[in-house]
Formats: sequence, C-alpha cells, structure tokens
Amino acid sequence: MSVGAAVRRVRAYGGQFLLLAVLTLVVTLLISGVPRLVNRLAEQGLRAQLTSEPAARRDISYATGVVTATSSNTAMGNAAGRFDALAAEMPPQVRSAVTERWYTVENPAARVVGPDLAARKLLVDLGLRVVPDIQDASTLVEGAWPSETYVPGRPIEVALDADVAGKLNLRAGSQLRIGNADRKGNLFDAAPVVVAGLFRPTDRANGIWDGLPPLLRITEPRGDGEPFIVVGVVAQSVFNKRAAEGWPIQSTWRYRLGIDTIDARHLDHVIDGLQVMQREKPSGLTLTQGVDVPLRAFAAQVNAARTLLAVIAAGVLATLAGLIVLAATLATRRRRSEFVLLRARGGAATAGARRSLAESLLVVPVAAALGWWLGTLFPGDPDPTTPYAIAATVLVTLALPVATLAVPVAGAARRDLVRVRPSARRLTVEVSLLLLAGLAAVLLRRRGLTLGEVDPLLVSVPVLLAVAAAVLALRAYPWPLLLVSRLAARTRGSVTFLGTARAGRSAVAAPLVVVVLAIGTAAFCAVVAAGVDASRERAAQQIVPADAVIRGERFAPDTVDEVGRLPGVQAVTRVLYESDERVAADEVGTDARLAQTSVLLVDGAGLDAVVRESGVDLPVPAALRTARPGPGALPAVVSPAVAADLAKAGLDRSAFISVQGQRYEFRVAGTEESFPLLSADASRFVILPWQALPARNTTPAPTSLLIAGDPLNAEALRRAGDQGQERYQRTGAVTGKDRPIGVTVDTRAGVRRDLGNGGANGVLAFGFVAGAVGGTALGLLAIAFTVLAGARARGQVLSRLRTLGLSRRQWRGLLLVELTPLVAVSVLTGALVGAVLPLLLNPVLGLSAFTSGVPVQVAFEPSLVAAVLALGAVALGFAVAVEALNNRRLRLGEVLRLGEES
Repeated sequence: MSVGAAVRRVRAYGGQFLLLAVLTLVVTLLISGVPRLVNRLAEQGLRAQLTSEPAARRDISYATGVVTATSSNTAMGNAAGRFDALAAEMPPQVRSAVTERWYTVENPAARVVGPDLAARKLLVDLGLRVVPDIQDASTLVEGAWPSETYVPGRPIEVALDADVAGKLNLRAGSQLRIGNADRKGNLFDAAPVVVAGLFRPTDRANGIWDGLPPLLRITEPRGDGEPFIVVGVVAQSVFNKRAAEGWPIQSTWRYRLGIDTIDARHLDHVIDGLQVMQREKPSGLTLTQGVDVPLRAFAAQVNAARTLLAVIAAGVLATLAGLIVLAATLATRRRRSEFVLLRARGGAATAGARRSLAESLLVVPVAAALGWWLGTLFPGDPDPTTPYAIAATVLVTLALPVATLAVPVAGAARRDLVRVRPSARRLTVEVSLLLLAGLAAVLLRRRGLTLGEVDPLLVSVPVLLAVAAAVLALRAYPWPLLLVSRLAARTRGSVTFLGTARAGRSAVAAPLVVVVLAIGTAAFCAVVAAGVDASRERAAQQIVPADAVIRGERFAPDTVDEVGRLPGVQAVTRVLYESDERVAADEVGTDARLAQTSVLLVDGAGLDAVVRESGVDLPVPAALRTARPGPGALPAVVSPAVAADLAKAGLDRSAFISVQGQRYEFRVAGTEESFPLLSADASRFVILPWQALPARNTTPAPTSLLIAGDPLNAEALRRAGDQGQERYQRTGAVTGKDRPIGVTVDTRAGVRRDLGNGGANGVLAFGFVAGAVGGTALGLLAIAFTVLAGARARGQVLSRLRTLGLSRRQWRGLLLVELTPLVAVSVLTGALVGAVLPLLLNPVLGLSAFTSGVPVQVAFEPSLVAAVLALGAVALGFAVAVEALNNRRLRLGEVLRLGEES
C-alpha cells in the first residue's frame, strides 16, 4: 500500500479529512493550552490578592522576649548569627519564596525628657533600635548618622525621621535624657541622648520600615496621661556596649515572602511549610505570620475552580470525542461502496481498516502536533499533559480504522427505522449504562469530590448522566411522533404526515447523545454561574443588610441622629454585637454550662425600615419587629443549636445573657439558621429586640450602624462614626484607657463587587464562559452532523417527491417538520440535564469559597427557559441552513443516480 495512493485518497476526500484534522487540532489545543491559561489566571488572581493585602501581611517574624544581655555577643552578634540560621531552618518551599529579610535589635521604649520636648509639654517614650542597612534605604537631611565608635561618657547618638522629629519639636543637636520613670514622672538610671541627625526614607513602602513600633511615625497615646511613642536609630557598637551593661533588649527577624515567588500551583506545599514552622519553631522565640490566611482562602477558591473546570472539561472533551466518532462514521459511510468493492476483489477483512489507518496517519498526527504547538503559545506555566495529548492522538488516529471495520459489507439495510423491540445486545448496553450512571451518582454524593484533585469516575458522572438521559430520550422519542403521525394521517395534506413519519423512524442515537452532552455542558455552566451570582448577592446582604454599615467599637447614642442628618441618608438603625458570651441560668449569673454564644441586639422596627428602604430581601422575624417593653423575659430569636441546648437545660422559657455588663432575661421566641451581620458559619447566637429592653441607668451603646440611602458619601459616614466614638469616650463610660480604633464603612455594592473580583474569580469566570460558549458551539456542530448523517436519504426522498409534484415550499415545510422534533428533543434533554446536574454536584463543588461562606443555592432560573427556547430556534435554523446548503451540492437527477444506499 503506497503512500502516494493514500495521499491521493486524502486529497479526494479532503473535506472529510479536514474536518477530522480540525477536531484533532481542537482536542490537543485544549489539552495543551487550557491548563496554561488556567495557571495564568490563577497566578494573576494570586498576585492581585496578595497585592491587595498590606505588605507586612506576608512577613514571617521571629522575636525573642525582652531579655537582659550579658555580653556584646548576645546583642547584635547573636542577632546577626541567627539571621541566616533561621532562614536555613525554613522548609524549602517557604525559604524559596522569601525575597526580602531584615533583622533589628532594640530597647523597649523608655521615658525621654529634654528642653525641646518640655517647650511643647510633650510626654514621650523613646525606643532605641539598630537597623542594619538603614543608610542605604534613606537619605540624611540634617546632621550626621550616629557614630559607630563608642566613646565612654559621650551621649547616646540617635537619628530620627525628619517628620517625626518636626512634630516633636526636635532637631539635630537636641539634648535629651532617657531612663525609666516612676509614677510621678521622675527619671532614674537616666542616660544622656543627643539627636545626631535626621533622615528621610528613600521609599516609604520599603519593608525595612515596617517594624513595630514604627520608625516613620509617632504612635499615638493609648489614653489620657499616656505618652507618645517614637523609635530612633542608634549605632551597633553603642548598642552592644549598652546591652553588655544590662540594658533589656529584644531581637526581631523578619522574612517577607515575595508576591511573584509563590506559585499558585503549589500553594498547598507553602501552607504545609508554614504549619511545620509553627509546630517546630525554635525554643525561646515567638513566631508571627498571617500570610497563611489569604493563601488558604485563595487555595480554597482555586481548588473549587479547578474541580469545576474538571467537570466542564469532561463534558467538552466527551462532546469532542463524540464529534470525532460521528465524523469518522460519516466518512466511512460515504465510502461504503469503496470498502465493499475492496472486499469483493479479495481484500482481507482488515484491508479497509489498514487503508483508513494509512490515511489517518497522514492527517491526524500533523493536526495533533499543530494543535499542541498552538497551545504552547498560550500564556501561563504548563501542566504535565503530554501523555494525555499522546493518548488523544492515538485514539483519534484509530477512530477512522475502527469505524471502517464497523461498515457492513452485506446488502444495505434500511437506516431509517427504529426497532420497537431493541436487540438483546443493545438493551444490555443501555441498561448497563444506566446502572453505571446511577452508581456513579451515588458514589459522588457519598464520597464527594476532593477539591483540587481529579477522580476520573466521579468527574465523569455528568457525562454518564447526560448519556443516560440521551438513551432514555432516544427510547421515548419515537412514541409521541408515532401518535402525531397517526393523527396527521387523518388530515388533509401530506407534509405533516410525511415529516412526522420520517422523524419517528429516524435512527439518531449517536448524534442525539452528542448534542445532549454539548447542550448539557452549556446549560450546566449557565445554571451554576447564575447560582453563584445570586449567592454572592445573598452574601453581600448577609454582610451588609443595608446600603451601608458603619462598624466601630462603641458609639454615642446621638450618633444615630447625626448620621441621619447626612445628605442622602434615608434611614438609620443601631446594632450591637458581642461575641463569646455565657448564658446564665438566673439573674445573679449562675453559669448554665452552655457553650459560648454571640449576642446581637437589633431595633426590630428600625431594622425593618432600613431593610425596606435599601431593597434588601430580608424578612425581619415578627418576634423582633413587634416586641415592646413589658414585664417578663425578652422574646429572642436564637440559632437551632442554642435552642436545643436551652431546651435540654430547661431554660427555653427563661435564661439570662450579658450585654455590655448588663444581664437581660430572654425566652426563645423563634429560631433562624443564620442572620445578617453574623458570619456565614455562625452556629450559636441570640438576637434580642433593642426596643423592648427594660429601662435601666446604663443604656447599651451600639457597635454598628446600618444606613439606607442613595447616594451615600463613605467619607462623611466615616467621619460621623469616628466623632460618635470620640463622644462616647468623652462620656467616661469607656473601660480602660485605650483609644478607639477608627471605624470601617462598608457598602453593600462594594462588598458585592469585592466578592466578584479578585482571588480565583478569573479562573471561575473562564470556566463558565468557556463551558457555555464551547458547549453551545459544539452542540450546533453536532446538530450539523445529525443533519448531514441523514442528508443523503432525505435527498433521495426529496428527489422522488419532487418528481411527484412536491413544491419547493412544501419541501421546506417537510424539512422543518422532520428536523424540529430531533432538534427539540436534543436541546430540551440537554437543557434538562444541565439544570439537574447542579442539584447533584453543588454540594460537593465547594463553591461557597466564592461567596464568603454562604452556601451556593442552585434554583430554577426563568431566564433559562428563554435561553433554551432561543437556542432551540437558533439550532433549528442552523439545521435547516445546513440541509439547504447540502442539497444545493446535489442536483435532482444526480441524487437519483446514487442508488438506494445512504
């Protein structure tokens, strides 16, 4: 068998081999390129998430306690010696991600006095710190750097940030004294200090400045009568000498992970390495790191997205495999007479297969290599998918020879009949397929999916269920058409009768399965995407059940009125939240021995007004909305876990809980699985109606304010919140001397936007778009194959009917009647499969990582019906267009001369 002959046959049937080559190219392109693109999107999402976090969040910090040195080696020498040793002890996956590192040694801040400070009546504590390489990271603007030469009796030379010094009325040459202060403010063990110079940082974002307390700003007093805290830089030699004299010191080593050095593909290794460091930290040191929190959150999103992508990829690749089988079957069917003639001339049973294999070897490997090469042009790091591409190439190459072996060499049988009683072989295959799909579905619900990993059986469950649904549809498909055909036979005209009769007798098993797979994949993506979007909206309402929320520590009572007078504000209500409170059995506080519980105090009527004005879908429980002051226990809404514990302890009708030091009696008036302003995983909470609280000398202070309005000025809300906290502090009701932390203002629109942006949302969106668009396109292509598979037979029927007087208009009607049931059944079955699959897979996909922990609920979407109808109309129009184009290629007489076989 010569290569030249094979080349000539490939040229003669160029269209069929071109189709096979294109499908092969698409398969290897997807195998090679999509993992790269997914990795690229994951890397971009990780970079964006880490960039949005404060740079110090990526620091891994070791610190000693405050110790007294006994020699100079225990100060800078010991710190420098351990600097490299601590890095070397890190797990390799963490050590390789470190891009910057610093170490410092410092004294705890001590009281400092001097004439320049006294001129402004400033109470200041000064910490002394040695910062290696600080001169490379800053510019001296006045004076000189502290001298490295230690001279006994000389004042301690210190350098300060120029802005810090200016605020404290200090300059180069300022004379100070530092020491410990007694309760009256008198210094003892004081030492002279002089400001040797002032510097400015070259780059304020440089991590060298991120130590605590900060070098570049003044730490504000924590309360009245408390000092400002500043940090100055001293020379190593001076510090070593002072440490040897008994000064208490503390050493700190910081290692910062780089944004570009953490590989999104190996996040689990980095997180595991951080856990190992926590467990095996050196004795005598404390380890502080917070980078594992964003890494864990991102890893959960990526794993969920990759699992979803595996399900979508299984559907897309199965559809492509079906299309390749259809293409090979169609090609061999068109060449049936050639293979029959080859056998008639004495060829072996495998002669046709060998001929097809030679032709495939000329086309498929070249197309596969081209597709693989095109995939390597996609941005992103590759995955080890070469074995899959090779396996796919081999299977596609064998598709045409195997299809050739299946060509019957005996007399042609009619292909337009569906047997009412299927053969035992076919029945066995179909029943086995249904049982396998059911078993896989049961295993999926019991075992679940390991997020981030691919279990071939469980990931293929959607494919098995789609095929099973297609088999059932194929079995039920002829019966309604048979009934319609019988009814049509009693009416005038032949178009409806002939069309339904031919549609009912058409054998469309393989094409129908492929169409159902493709449309099911597209519908699955659309339904899950809609469910995630709706769940994000619910999550935003859970976090901010209004247009905006101001969160702080405690607000003065008049803050509600002050915020209500701001432009755009339509309604305001107060909220109080406290966590980890104990339930008491009586008014004196006897512990009920129940787990700790969160307490939420809401004004029921005010919350209802804010919710309605904000357009939030949140029904406020009647027990909270209608409660009024009166004797007896307050009606409370509690979580099911708290309700069960109270009922078990006999306290469901009378229990007590503390709110800001005041104990209130409550009874269970209702239960809720969750409630806004509480975290999605909160399982223990008690919600009390604020408006029903008994009158007492002490009024609870709100910790949050919910605002409805449009437009809202976030900065104005922030200022009003800060002022409300300051007014509350001035009342003297604050316990302790800590200054309140600035309030945070969140809008529901902003929270919703943040949930949909950043993180691994790019990977998720890519999966949805690629699955929906790819499934739809492949579904239309499968419909084209379905039409072409029966085009020859329909052409012969058309030719005969045209000779009997069938008009062109009637032919179009006949074609429409014949194709509509096929398109409708395939599209509707695929859409039904795509709508049902999310109900099965949603609990195991872990998509709540994209909705702030709120469970993703997949429900019926009315828009899906409109989309299915539109897709059905497009598919039907596409099918008619393909048939019309195909018929134009064959003239009436030519079709009649082609014989009876199809």
